[in-house]
Amino acid sequence: MAERTRGAGSPARYGFTDSRAEEQLRAAGWWSDRGPDDSIVNILVSLSRVADPDLALRGLDRLREVDQAGWPELVKTLRESAVVRGRLLGVLGISTALADFLVGNPGEWRRLSREEGTDFTSYRDKLLASVNANSADGTTRTRNDAEQALRTAYRGLLLEIAAGDLGHTVEPELNAPSYVEVTGQLTALAEAALNAGLEVALSQCGVAGFQERTRLAVIAMGKCGGRELNYVSDVDVVFVGDGDLELATKLARTTMTVVGNSCFEVDAALRPEGRAGALVRTLEGHAAYYRKWARTWEFQALMKARPVAGDAELGAQYVEMIDSLVWSAAERENFVADVQQMRRRVEGHVPLELTDRELKLGRGGLRDVEFAVQLLQLVHGRGDSELRSPSTVDGLAALGAGGYVGRADAAELETSYKFLRTVEHRLQLRRLRRTHLFPETSQKAELRVLARAIGVKPEGDRGEGDVLVVEFRRHAQRIRRLHEKLFYRPLLQAVASVPTDALRLTTKQASNRLAALGYAAPDGALQHIRALTAGVSRRASIQHALLPVLLDLFADTPDPDGGLLSYRKVSEALEDTPWYLRVLRDEGAVVERLAFLLGTSKLVPDLLVRAPEVLQLLGDPARLAGRDPAEVSRSLQAAVRRQPGLQSAVTTARSLRRHEMLRVAAADLLGLMDVQAVCRALSSAWAAVLQGTLSVVLNRRQAEIGGAPARIAVIGMGRLGGSELGYGSDADVLFVCEPAEGVTDGEAVRFASGVAETVRQLLGAPSADPPLQVDADLRPEGRGGPLVRTLDSYRAYYARWGEVWEAQALLRARFVAGDAELGQRFNAVIDPIRYPEGGLDTGRARQVRRMKARVQSERMPKGADPTLHTKLGRGGLADVEWMVQLLQLNHAYKLPVLQTTSTPGALAALAEVGIVDATDAAALTEAWLLATRVRNATMLVRGKAADQVPSTGRDLAAVARVLGYEPGDDPGEFVDAYRRTTRRAHAVVERIFYD
Repeated sequence: MAERTRGAGSPARYGFTDSRAEEQLRAAGWWSDRGPDDSIVNILVSLSRVADPDLALRGLDRLREVDQAGWPELVKTLRESAVVRGRLLGVLGISTALADFLVGNPGEWRRLSREEGTDFTSYRDKLLASVNANSADGTTRTRNDAEQALRTAYRGLLLEIAAGDLGHTVEPELNAPSYVEVTGQLTALAEAALNAGLEVALSQCGVAGFQERTRLAVIAMGKCGGRELNYVSDVDVVFVGDGDLELATKLARTTMTVVGNSCFEVDAALRPEGRAGALVRTLEGHAAYYRKWARTWEFQALMKARPVAGDAELGAQYVEMIDSLVWSAAERENFVADVQQMRRRVEGHVPLELTDRELKLGRGGLRDVEFAVQLLQLVHGRGDSELRSPSTVDGLAALGAGGYVGRADAAELETSYKFLRTVEHRLQLRRLRRTHLFPETSQKAELRVLARAIGVKPEGDRGEGDVLVVEFRRHAQRIRRLHEKLFYRPLLQAVASVPTDALRLTTKQASNRLAALGYAAPDGALQHIRALTAGVSRRASIQHALLPVLLDLFADTPDPDGGLLSYRKVSEALEDTPWYLRVLRDEGAVVERLAFLLGTSKLVPDLLVRAPEVLQLLGDPARLAGRDPAEVSRSLQAAVRRQPGLQSAVTTARSLRRHEMLRVAAADLLGLMDVQAVCRALSSAWAAVLQGTLSVVLNRRQAEIGGAPARIAVIGMGRLGGSELGYGSDADVLFVCEPAEGVTDGEAVRFASGVAETVRQLLGAPSADPPLQVDADLRPEGRGGPLVRTLDSYRAYYARWGEVWEAQALLRARFVAGDAELGQRFNAVIDPIRYPEGGLDTGRARQVRRMKARVQSERMPKGADPTLHTKLGRGGLADVEWMVQLLQLNHAYKLPVLQTTSTPGALAALAEVGIVDATDAAALTEAWLLATRVRNATMLVRGKAADQVPSTGRDLAAVARVLGYEPGDDPGEFVDAYRRTTRRAHAVVERIFYD
């Protein structure tokens, strides 16, 4: 009773939807009023797993009708053999064309019962045997008979391949062949067909003494050449002949016809001159054409050329001949651009409404993968023979293994490529027709069958078809993203521009080339190259690909040798940073910009090894130069506050300042920030470091003593106060405090002095970072005075003892850290000092002029050129600043617009109110900005502060480059321009300052 219940029910429970299903099951003897016969339930369960159960059942019904005598054997085999069940039902459930073959050739299903199937190495013998058999009366087969025999033998082997490919989707315990195995079998079958077709051609053309009269080699191209054929595809070939070319052409044409009538279309359109060219050419004819006339895409196609039939020696000679041509093609002018344009042209031929469904040519399709892989192979394969594979999958694997493509990118691209190829295979199996069009989303039944044939399972409330659509789109989007990343990689053009000989980095020729490029010590450069590329590691492989480009890029910088040395140091320091080489490989703009930075600046490499994350910003100029100083300040202070201890907080502050200094330096060198923006950013970072460090020190001291005896404010002076800091500037400051309620001035000063001294010591402690010197020498009484004073003490001192130079120094005083309210009150205290009512009297103005003269004469370094000293030279920073400050001391009390700590801001205000002529103000501003830029540039180039403009050598050339001069320009033009600009400014200063 239990068994009857189990067998009862409708055919629908096994996935049948056709109204004829029950009738067909009854005709097979598998169904009765009680339901299915128990002995064939396993067959029905297998049928329920096939792509289209109704289609499979119809196929079985047709097999029963056409071979009733053999039907019992088939049923018995299906019942007992999971191998036959999986293979036969898998085929019948997807392919009407192979079902027709089975029906037309009763008994052919038996070939599916062999455990391993026909070995693909014997395909050639099988097909040759089919066309060489004699007819019943002993005469040689006619061409029609040979073609029919070849068609039958070919379809039989194709049936085996498809059955082996599909069996595991029906019977999960069966082994699933890999993509490479399936495409390899299909390719071997195509090769066998070409050999059989040539055999028929020889027989039908009645060629006697064939090898004495002519030789013919069949060269596979395209997917056949790459051993990656589809189930249904044209097979691209090229014919090479020798001797009697008329006879060779007749043989070639007959071969194409025989194979075309029997198996698949043979396409020779990839031959020289295409369809308009001779079908067969000699080896010399091919060579002459490729050397003189061939276009870029033809070399791309020749990558997959492989002899598969005919004269093996001639075929090998052809491949040897084209090898050097293929692997030097990337040296052709506009090679990369031509390949990229070809891909766009191919894509443009796809109708817009089909582009998202076209598996082969559309966006995110198979061609996206193939073009990307082939372009990378052609560019990098010149110097790395491991990349020279005709197979897309093998080529992609080699690119990943060699570091030319990221491991994750290569793995994702391979997975998605194989997925689309599997979809393509299943679509073609339906009717054994060429198709690359994914079904529309409205074709629910077709999508479901396709999904089941691939092995896609339903997920939640989504059926197989819906899941397939999602997967298809995901893989297509991934392919397109990676295609655009790899195919349009800027580095490709740069690598392609490097001569092939230059890719061999350690030869004598390389040394000669380095010398020709401008390397002063080519042997030393070769040592760096050997160190970077030594071994067989992935890192060494990527360096081997990058260095030819970098060597050229360094050659365009002021110091190629220094740039290469710095690159080696940076690479060795960052060798354990996983993304370092990946960024250089994948981001061409990063490589170009890094080469310029390293070949120009000695400061950047030192910063980069300790702040490598900035490297990633080089590919994004907006992020590199676009950070708001206020936002940087906030994030720096927040990061410092999060640290658990005093030392870690200071370390974090130093690290973030280092990062910010490198970011600004890179943007400055690359011309992405003007000098005022550079100074503001550096000043803001310095102020943030002060604020962060002061906060953590205060918190620590307060925790230790149980409260805060005083409020503290830090007042920026000099360039910090004016937001005009350079890369090597110290931070000039004043410390001011105010006692808490009930605390004496002495107690407050002692507390504040301890805090201030701790801040100075922590920031000034030796480290690998640029120094952070907090200079308080501008305080009252200078170094002999107390480090910290109360606000009242400052008020009393300036009222009683203040000198004119102190009033002048206070013009740049600005609150930068600590208690903001106290800082504002400090400004209120000093405003009457720095903006004296009525301006300076004659005596005090004379003091200012005398001080300027004494400073310039006493502090100018011995032997310095006064026309090229950025700080104290004629028309330099001091010249302009002393003049501006004298005018502020005289006029700011009545003109609030002059009450600014910024030198350029003050000059603009002086012009606005008419105290300085607009033309004079412009000349002064130009000179001040130029001197500031040159001072910064000198620090960047030398890696240490200097006020003297370099007068000769690489440093001068580098400073000129930083200021925008081209590589071929005479650096002397920059020196002349600097002198001319500062001379004009000095004349204005002399006229106004001493008026």
